[in-house]
Amino acid sequence: MATRVVVPPKHLKNLRNFTRPLSSSSSSAAAVNQTAKPEPTFQKPTTTTTTSLGLDDAEKLFSSVPTSKLLRASANLHAAAIEPMVDVGTWVMQSKLMHVGVIRGPVLGALRHTFYEHFCAGQDAAAAGESVRWLHRCGLRAMLDYAVEYAGDNESCDRNLEAFLHTVESAITLPPSSVSCLIVKITAICPMKLLERVSDLLRWQHKDPSFNLPWKLHTLPIFSDSSPMYHTLKRPEPLTPEEERDLQLGHQRLLKICQKCLQANVPLAVDAEYTSIQPAIDYFTYSSAIIYNKDDNPIVHGTIQAYLKDAKERLLLVSMAADKMGLPMGIKLVRGAYMSTERKLASSLGFESPIHSSVQETHVCYNDCASILLEMISNRPGALVLATHNVESGRIAVAKAHDLGIGKVTQKLQFAQLYGMADALSFGLRNAGFQVSKYMPFGPVEMVMPYLLRRAEENRGLLSASTLDRQLMRKELKRRLTAAVF
Repeated sequence: MATRVVVPPKHLKNLRNFTRPLSSSSSSAAAVNQTAKPEPTFQKPTTTTTTSLGLDDAEKLFSSVPTSKLLRASANLHAAAIEPMVDVGTWVMQSKLMHVGVIRGPVLGALRHTFYEHFCAGQDAAAAGESVRWLHRCGLRAMLDYAVEYAGDNESCDRNLEAFLHTVESAITLPPSSVSCLIVKITAICPMKLLERVSDLLRWQHKDPSFNLPWKLHTLPIFSDSSPMYHTLKRPEPLTPEEERDLQLGHQRLLKICQKCLQANVPLAVDAEYTSIQPAIDYFTYSSAIIYNKDDNPIVHGTIQAYLKDAKERLLLVSMAADKMGLPMGIKLVRGAYMSTERKLASSLGFESPIHSSVQETHVCYNDCASILLEMISNRPGALVLATHNVESGRIAVAKAHDLGIGKVTQKLQFAQLYGMADALSFGLRNAGFQVSKYMPFGPVEMVMPYLLRRAEENRGLLSASTLDRQLMRKELKRRLTAAVF
C-alpha cells in the first residue's frame, strides 16, 4: 500500500518543508522517428524519454502537422508578436468603435480569419469536434471550453447551462479519450454581482469566524493567512432571500453539469478567475468536489493560479483537508491570466498586488506547486493537470514524474497548453510519452472576445514559448520547401 504524505501539524510554519524541490536532471532515452504524411496520424512512441523533449528537432515535432496548417500558424504567431499591431487591435476591440456597424463587421471578419481561427476551436460544438478529431490524429487530447463568461442574470445562466450540457453530449460522440475534460467558468452560470457578494461574505467570515453564513455548504479551505482581503474593507450585509435563492440556483447548475460529466465519465475543470470573485468560485468548486469526487475518480477539478502569492499555502491547506476526508482531488495548475487587472485594482485601493512581483517568483511558485502535486498523486488518489507554456517547467516536471514513477500513469497526470500556443512543447511532451491536452475554447467570435484579448496580452512578451514555436515552425517550413525544390 502506498504511503501517504503527512504534513507536520505546525500549520503554515512548516509548509515550505512539505516537499523536496524539483530537480531538472535526469537521463535521456531514444526518441521515435515520425514520417510526415498527407493525412498524418501520430503513432504513440513505444519508449519514453525523461527530460529530453527533443525541442531542437523541428521535423519530428511537427511531423503530424500539414504544411498548410503550419504556414497559417506561423503567420498568426508572427503577427501576434508585432506589439504595435497587437496594441492597436486590442484598443479597437475594447473601444466604442465596435458599436459602429460599418466598423464592427470588418473588424470581426478580419479577427475571425486570423487570431480567432488560430486560438479557437470553432463557432459551435460541431466545429470544435472537427478540431478535436484533428488533434486526436496528432496524438493530443482536448479540454473543451464553451467560452462564455460574465452572465448577468438567471436567464443568461440557464442558457449557458444548456450549452454546457450540450458540450458534454457532444464530447461523448467524439473518439474515445480524445476529450480529457470539460471546462466551465462559474461566471457563466452564476451572476457576477452575486459572486462578488458571496466572496465578500466568505472573506469576512475568514476574518471573523463568528460571522454566520446560514447558506454555506460543507467545503474545503478557501483562504490562507496570506490571502488578499482588501476587496472586503467593511462588514458586508447578509444575502437577501432573493440572493440566497439565486445562489442555490447557481449551485444547482454546477451540480447538473457535474452529474452529466459523471455519467459521461469526463472530468470537469472549473477555471480560476479574478481574485475579487475567486473565493466564491472555490466555494462552488470544493463543495461540488465533496459530492462528486469518489474513490480514485476526481470528476471535479479546481484551478490554482501560481502567480498569486498565496497559491502555495492555499494548495497545501486544501490538500491537507482533502486528505483528512479521504477525498481524491483534481487540480489544474496554471500561472494565471488576469495580471494587469489585478494589479490595477490593488493599486487603486492602496494595497500591494496579490501577484508575485517578478516572473521569476511566479516560475518558482509554479514549480514548487507542481512538485507538491506530483508528490501527492504519486502516493494517493487524485489527478493533476500541469498547464504550462514554460519549457523549463515542463522539463523539470517530467524529470520529477519519472523520479516518482508516475510517467506512464495516463489518468493521474497530463500536461496542457492553450490551443494555438506552445505547440512545440505539446508535441515534445507527447513524444516523451505523456498525455497532453490543448485548452480549446469555442463559440461565436463575439462571445470569445474576452478570451482573445487575454491571449493578445499574454503574447506581448510573457510567453517565451511563442518565440520558440515561431523559430521551429520557420525552420521546419524551410526544410519542407528545400525538400520540395531539390
